[in-house]
Amino acid sequence: MEDLSLHILDLVENAIAAKAQKIEIWIREEPDEDRLIVEIRDDGIGMDEEVRQKAIDPFFTTRSSRRVGLGLSLMAQAAQDAEGRLTIESEPGKGTKVTATFRYHHIDRKPLGQMIETMTTLLLGNPELMITYTHEKEGRSYLLDSQALKERFEHRPLTDPEVIHWLKKNLKEGLAQIGVQG
Repeated sequence: MEDLSLHILDLVENAIAAKAQKIEIWIREEPDEDRLIVEIRDDGIGMDEEVRQKAIDPFFTTRSSRRVGLGLSLMAQAAQDAEGRLTIESEPGKGTKVTATFRYHHIDRKPLGQMIETMTTLLLGNPELMITYTHEKEGRSYLLDSQALKERFEHRPLTDPEVIHWLKKNLKEGLAQIGVQG
């Protein structure tokens, strides 16, 4: 995967496969601390300790539709390449939290990528879920909450062209206000 937004998309798809109804995406850019943190929390089925310990192994998957599970292992490798790491906290029935840290200025850190497209894809493709996206950079923050979006456009589906236009514009402007290109 070329950028972190694609890793985020893949990890959120894992959360959806784990029957999550609530997903929180949190990105913290701390250039002065030479740190980038990507955190994804869900309320899905969670993992027991044995599965959690095997989760970043690319040849381990709980899915029956394929023999490998690359999402977590690729994100772990991306973090390791930038002198960071990936941690997984999970309990059966309580969900999972995946945290990837990266050295912000490391030459091998992948770019963040197209978060506007990633978030639009996630929100439009999963209108039944509660998804929040928080992006912080140098003390400023942007928040997009799917529940607030649904309330704002309560009589329109999220796939309505005007809603999509508003969503992309809101993401672009909100991220620009905190110094992030989407």
